[in-house]
This record gives sequence, structure tokens and C-alpha cells, in this order.
Amino acid sequence: MSYGEREDVRGAVAALATGANVEVIPLRGVEQKLSEIPINTTVTVTCSPKFGLDRTLDYAELAVKTGHRVVPHLAARQVADKAELLGFVRRLDALGVKDLYVIGGDAATPAGDYTSAAELIEALGAIDHGLERIGVACYPEGHPKIADNELLDALRRKQPHAHYMVSQLCFDVDTLVSWLRRMRSAGIELPLRLGLAAPMNILKLTELSIKIGVGSSVRFLTKQHGLVGSLLRGSSYQPEELLYRIGAELTSDELRIEGLHLFSFNQISATVGWQQRVGGAATVQRI
Repeated sequence: MSYGEREDVRGAVAALATGANVEVIPLRGVEQKLSEIPINTTVTVTCSPKFGLDRTLDYAELAVKTGHRVVPHLAARQVADKAELLGFVRRLDALGVKDLYVIGGDAATPAGDYTSAAELIEALGAIDHGLERIGVACYPEGHPKIADNELLDALRRKQPHAHYMVSQLCFDVDTLVSWLRRMRSAGIELPLRLGLAAPMNILKLTELSIKIGVGSSVRFLTKQHGLVGSLLRGSSYQPEELLYRIGAELTSDELRIEGLHLFSFNQISATVGWQQRVGGAATVQRI
């Protein structure tokens, strides 16, 4: 019997799909799509140098107004100083937002006092912020600009202040699971929200993945799917395939996978449709 046929694995995949967070990019037009996301689905709002911190906060407020639980992203390298950090968290408090996802950010030059997520998350620990959960990033494939030992040191530094970690895109199950085991052996105990790309055309996903620097996984993805054939057939990537390949270890105490983080790339209809199809179908199969 394959993992995909096992009732316990189907149940785990159903629960993960149904409870997944959906990431949105604060581009014009996405506010109309928020209503497509079920109220019980958490919305995360990205942060980038191009749009700035206010854009993230504005779209977080829009998502709050549609009734969603919201997790804004905060890029450390975009925060000028403690005063701006205080202003950011005070606005979150006013919105009733209790969860924040802290990243280093892509800004080439820091806006001020903070050069890394570790620095900013330590600064958060020194102020009265009202947050109940703080997430941090992790990189199963490594980072194009940061050495692996530095990434591990950063996770160790952030761990006392964080409640969970979110993985960058990775399409190779062996790479993902072996990395996670190494982290557990190294003392990283933060639960993982597994980062998955929403279902989309293989070519589009490949282009987006290259832009965000997950080249090794792109090679794995195109090899597994046969890129040329997939393009000719108009094939789409289906994220549940990765979950079924992880199998029974989805619920293992060692890996501590607590949920999913869906990189929607603002393909909201496809992302929500996937959640409903995979969550609903797997649940039906268990009855």
C-alpha cells in the first residue's frame, strides 16, 4: 500500500490542506480577492522594499475587515529604528493582530538599525508588543547569500523569541526531510509551517521560483515533471504530491510539522480551490 492510499496519511494531508495559511502579496486588485478566502483561513501579507511597511499594514487591515485572522510579514531591513518598530506593532495591536512573521528582508541597504531578523526579533523581546505568536523563516535548501552555518546560528538566536518557523519553497522531499532532521539534531525545536507553492502552471512556477532563489529545487521540479512535456500538456504543479511523499512522517514527533504556508503568488482562486479539493476529498475518503 502506498502512502497516498493510507488512511492516516490521507487524514494528515486533509487536515494540513484545510488549515493552511494563504500568503498574499499586497498588489492592487488582491483586496477584491480576499473575499474568496474562507473566513477560517489565516491570511499572511508579505512585506517588500518595493511597497514598504505601510502597504503591508494597509492590506493587513483590509484582511482584518473581511473577518480573517491575519499574519503580517515584517522585514527587519526595512525598519529604521525602535520608534518605527513601536509604531508598527502598535498598529497591529489596534487591529487586534496577535501573530507576526519576521524576516530579514531583501532590501540591499538596511533602512536603519536592523540588519537581520535576529536583531529585530530580539528588539521585539524588549518592548511591550502584545503579540502572542512570532514566526521566523528557515531555508531547507540554504540561502544564496548566507552560509549554512550562519543560517543555523541565526535560528538558534531567534528560537528563544519565536514560536514557529516557515520554510522557503522546496520541491525535493529528501532535501526537506533530511534538513529538518539535521535541525532537530542541532537543537532547533520550533514547529514547522511547511512552505508550499499553490497549484499553478509548471512554467510559471519555475519562473517564480528562480526569482526567489530556489534553483536546486527548480531543477528537481522540472526533472520530476519533465518540463518540456509538461509545457506541451499545460500541466500544473500539485502540492499534495509532496505531502504524500513525506507520508506518515507528516505527523511525527521528530519533524514537528504543525501546518502549511501556501505561497499563492496571488492565484487566490486556484489556492482556495486546492484547499477545498484536497481537504474535502481526503476527508470524504476517510469516512
